Amino acid sequence: MALCNLLLLMLPWLVTAGRAAAPGCKIRITSKGLELVKQEGLRFVEQELEHISIPDLQGKEGQFQYNISGVKVTDLQLALSNLHFQPPQHLAFNINNASISLRFRRQILYWFFYDTGSINASAEGVNIRTLLKLSMDNAGRLMISNVSCNASIARMQTGFTGTLRKVYEFLSTFVTTGLRFLVNRKICPALQYAGLAQLNSLLSTVSVRSPVDEHISIDYSLLSNPVVSPDTLDLDFKGMFYYQWNETLVNQAVAPVIKETERMVYVAFSEYFFNSAMDAYYRAGVLSKEIAGEEVPKDLEVLLRASFLGSIIMLSPAVVDAPLKLVLQVLAPPLWTIKPSGTSVSVVAVLNISLVPIDHPTIQLSSMTMDAKLSAKVSLRGKALQVQLDLRRFRIYSKQSALESLALFPLQTPLKTLLQLMIMPILNERTKKGVPIPLPEGMDFTKEVVTSHMGFITVGADLHFSKGLREVIEKYQPARPSRRPGPETAPSGSNSSLLSSFTTTEPQASLS
Repeated sequence: MALCNLLLLMLPWLVTAGRAAAPGCKIRITSKGLELVKQEGLRFVEQELEHISIPDLQGKEGQFQYNISGVKVTDLQLALSNLHFQPPQHLAFNINNASISLRFRRQILYWFFYDTGSINASAEGVNIRTLLKLSMDNAGRLMISNVSCNASIARMQTGFTGTLRKVYEFLSTFVTTGLRFLVNRKICPALQYAGLAQLNSLLSTVSVRSPVDEHISIDYSLLSNPVVSPDTLDLDFKGMFYYQWNETLVNQAVAPVIKETERMVYVAFSEYFFNSAMDAYYRAGVLSKEIAGEEVPKDLEVLLRASFLGSIIMLSPAVVDAPLKLVLQVLAPPLWTIKPSGTSVSVVAVLNISLVPIDHPTIQLSSMTMDAKLSAKVSLRGKALQVQLDLRRFRIYSKQSALESLALFPLQTPLKTLLQLMIMPILNERTKKGVPIPLPEGMDFTKEVVTSHMGFITVGADLHFSKGLREVIEKYQPARPSRRPGPETAPSGSNSSLLSSFTTTEPQASLS
């Protein structure tokens, strides 16, 4: 019986623990967004392949000896390419029927004839299959955890010049076979380095935890591995603001849901995202404002002195002209409510009105509760989420008695004007700075459309590259290992012997 009672007590906790954490922020990239990434990525791949380092080639076939050096890529034709989503968490990048033009130096000895010069060559029918696995690292950042690659070259052609051109063409099989193998085996390592080192350096520009201002920070760590469908890539972020790094606010809000696929990218924010910001600011103790002395508007000062003249005379007639001080203090974190009709913010605060005589203790005249409702207009500009607040409803009342609340009624309009003229501009100046969205450096949102749902907001937008991938990667990438390729020696014998001498530990590079 005791065991059953224990299980009943633990049941709510077990249900909560078994439920996956809901995201405060969710990002969806669609096939249209991936197409834009492909265009920029293809330029990046071309630049990587143009700089592949190909070792020198030496060989001997009977009386024919050769040395190939200074191999350089002079031109690339990557017209047929495709980048698409591949479930469960991969991106597939394919290049078909590409061509690579090369130029290199030759040194050839045939019997007693010795010749040097340059050779133009081309690798035709180049096919590359690359699969990038997307994962979440230990810090909660998106990363490429693995790159599998398969490359093949259908044929290699060379164009010889010089006095021994006919001889070279006759013996070119020995050169082209080895060169084809060397070029082929360098393609995948170049792309694997580009994915695991260079593209991950780009993804590292997305901060997992970063300050929003001098008071609070935000946690954009991923809650799980990316989810890939044939048409979309979905990322679930914690999306929680905090005052101190070890704070956690339980997410009990509705999880954002993205169903649309028409735009390049969608970003969704739940009520938890905004409420955690209010909670963090409240914990930081910055949701208060003091207005004293000459800061108090003259019309309001006259009205307040007239309203509390009796209290002032009864308390201390000698301080009737002492400066006024108004202290507005929020009593609890403001609460965001998101509905299809719009977004509102409910605020409950206390307003203390006091006299501050010089060289005397402060004299409190009144303490009243203020109940306000603000409308919030959310927008996305560049890569920053901005909010415009507007005071819609406002009332003041006393918790002491209904009669005292009735006496405060004449102050209702002047105090609302005070909020609109002095408090709201301060709030909007802060929210205008915006909150960064977890997007890599060099990418921005354009043509944003905000839609409100029950419990969350979605923003549909297009993507724009303000910087090229190369520019950002060169800024953040780790130093590439410096290794000068040494010569490859091709021993005498048949073509199969030549190929066997170039066996490499770098897999998945075939000559099919």
